[in-house]
Amino acid sequence: MAWVVTVVLVAEAFVIAALNWFLGVVVDRQKMSLAGLDPDVMSTSSKIGGVVFGAYFVLCAVVALLVAIRDRAPAGFGRILLISVAVVHALLGAFAWGLVGWTAFLFMMVMLGLVVLLLMTYDRDGGPERAASGGAPEAGGDPETVTEPGVSAQVPSGAPSDAWGAPQDGDDVPQDSPPAQLIQPVPTTR
Repeated sequence: MAWVVTVVLVAEAFVIAALNWFLGVVVDRQKMSLAGLDPDVMSTSSKIGGVVFGAYFVLCAVVALLVAIRDRAPAGFGRILLISVAVVHALLGAFAWGLVGWTAFLFMMVMLGLVVLLLMTYDRDGGPERAASGGAPEAGGDPETVTEPGVSAQVPSGAPSDAWGAPQDGDDVPQDSPPAQLIQPVPTTR
């Protein structure tokens, strides 16, 4: 699926760059002006905008390609790029509905769905499932929960059940109470 997103983003990059370049050429040849702006400035800015927007889509396609090659979720700047390209597709889809028609809107929504699916399908951990609590250090289990000496393991009747000291029923000040359980770390060396 990441391959599909990569190919479509590269195709979009070339189409967007070519469309803006074409619009720049049209403005330049017909000497069009909008609200008194210089036609040469409008033509040049359209061409530069097309190249920058196309480069942005190519960069997002490279991130999608790396996701496909590595078979892991994007992280950091790559994740931010893919989220931003999803937002761009949502906005372009909204504009396309009114300016171009429902087919362009449908294409943008399909691309939005593919990018979101790409972001959501890969597991962020990438590791094996965690073992049950209290396992031996060699087995890789989670730390075992033990009761602190001198403190009963039962939660007092007036204390909140989800967290110690959390306000309950309009309490303004959290209550300071010692935790009923301590977590003993599992040694990491063998």
